[in-house]
Amino acid sequence: MLARCERIVGDLPWIEDAGKVAPKDARALSKLFLDQLQVLEEGTREYQYARNTLIEMNRSLVVFAASRFRNRGRGEMEDILQVGTVGLIKAIDRFDLSREVEFTSFAIPYIVGEIKRFFRDTSWAVHVPRRLQELRLELAKANERLAVALDRQPSVHELAEYLDLSDDEINEGLVASNGYMAGSLDTPGGNDDGSDGGPTYSEILGDRDPAMELVEDLHTLAPLLEELDDRERHIVEMRFGQEMTQSQIGAELGVSQMHVSRLLARTLTKLRTGMLTDA
Repeated sequence: MLARCERIVGDLPWIEDAGKVAPKDARALSKLFLDQLQVLEEGTREYQYARNTLIEMNRSLVVFAASRFRNRGRGEMEDILQVGTVGLIKAIDRFDLSREVEFTSFAIPYIVGEIKRFFRDTSWAVHVPRRLQELRLELAKANERLAVALDRQPSVHELAEYLDLSDDEINEGLVASNGYMAGSLDTPGGNDDGSDGGPTYSEILGDRDPAMELVEDLHTLAPLLEELDDRERHIVEMRFGQEMTQSQIGAELGVSQMHVSRLLARTLTKLRTGMLTDA
């Protein structure tokens, strides 16, 4: 691949169509481009070229991650690929070569996480026919307009007249609307009337939480963050808490992006060493 690239952008080879790069070549080239992305100034032509090329070269990761959701249907797959690409971009912006992990292994969780977040924010808790999903939206608009006009919540019959539907159809739509959002696990599940006193669903329905390891890692990380000096802690908070770019952090601190990159790498190495020691 490198031998066929005649033009050069900065220290990087020019790739005419990054989307056609074979996966094996993409892995090798990604290391080169990610390495340069760490030292290039954000906003420059070279930086934009490196970042955009990384996105195009690794879109196959998005397609791979999205394939597990193909049962969602063709109409939704385009949205899945778009949000998956957002996850890929986040992975590129946050990847650190000093992690000693393959970019593909780092990026896939970001991509899948973004797709799952999309489903969490837009999907119904249970399967509801499309006709009733559309009726829910009509009911919400009608309810809002009638509530303003009547200065109270409208009745089922008033909603039926407004939408030119039967009372039974309105009731069916209202029941289906309950499928849009799952109930709280803190709801008492011991009594049919839902009164307090019985065990909650969270106490009845339980299993090993795969996120517990993350909780343990965060618990280990907390005291290590306290051991950082004020500037190191401030940089970590800006980068990962506020999700600021290295250029933005540099402008905030009055230093160059490259200096921020070195400080951040040094701080992350210190935290990683501390976590491995505690482990």
